[in-house]
Amino acid sequence: MAQITAALVKELRDQSGAGMMDCKKALAETDGDLEGAVDWLRKKGLAAAAKKAGRVASEGLVAVSTDGAKGAVVEVNAETDFVSRNEQFQSFVKAVAQQALTAGGDVEALANSDYPGGEGTVADVLTKNIATIGENMSLRRTASLEVSEGVVASYIHNQTAPGLGKIGVLVALESSGDAAKLEAFGKQVAMHVAAANPQALDRDSVDVAALEREKEVLSDQARASGKPEEIIEKMLVGRLRKYYEEVCLLEQGYVIDGENSVGKAVELFAKELGAPVKLTGFVRFQLGEGIEKKEEDFAAEVAATLGN
Repeated sequence: MAQITAALVKELRDQSGAGMMDCKKALAETDGDLEGAVDWLRKKGLAAAAKKAGRVASEGLVAVSTDGAKGAVVEVNAETDFVSRNEQFQSFVKAVAQQALTAGGDVEALANSDYPGGEGTVADVLTKNIATIGENMSLRRTASLEVSEGVVASYIHNQTAPGLGKIGVLVALESSGDAAKLEAFGKQVAMHVAAANPQALDRDSVDVAALEREKEVLSDQARASGKPEEIIEKMLVGRLRKYYEEVCLLEQGYVIDGENSVGKAVELFAKELGAPVKLTGFVRFQLGEGIEKKEEDFAAEVAATLGN
């Protein structure tokens, strides 16, 4: 029997787009014959994934998974919204979210981790799903939160199935208080995050480049008023305060009660709980954000087909 080297497996994977475990099996079945292995994969429908790799995948699902003081969120993309209702796809995304609890927010580590059930890696099973479901898919990103004591709460907006939807949020609350009460309050804060889309936890967490751009714009707007420099400085302070109230979670008006900031709501909850509570972080994934969707030009497609 021919020796199946790692280089040969890699070459087959590059040619076929099939998963690593499937490539190994194909080479074993064909005694190391590369062309025969490609045909074997094609017959099994596993090489079809390569042909779909160029298609834009901006639909799909966001999933969350929590385990007490730890939580993870993932985004798995597909080409059409129809696939998000496919039970096979949903089952895959749920399993990946569960697996993400141990990946530490590293998407590469998650892709290369063992998929539950011994079917190969997460990446291998994704490739199989591309072949069987018939659409390009991608494991786009993952993130996780953890506290030493307390809970990581979650919320899914536009829920397709339990733990699956279009927007997924995690909120980390550090506290020695009652876990059930922390979970309930954390879910409310997560609902706020889904609605208000904060960009940072607090002023210290605001992206420096974004803050400098905002200062420049606000300064130019203030100077355009023609007022003296000392007045402009005061105007800038006021406008920056408003900017922080818009982008910082702890300074945003809490949509749940409509009266307090989120930071104040945390203080009031801590008093009610009888234990200190610190909101240490949040993550918000919205399906497809930042992906450029390919605009189909039907006339150009027809022209290309006719060779014009």
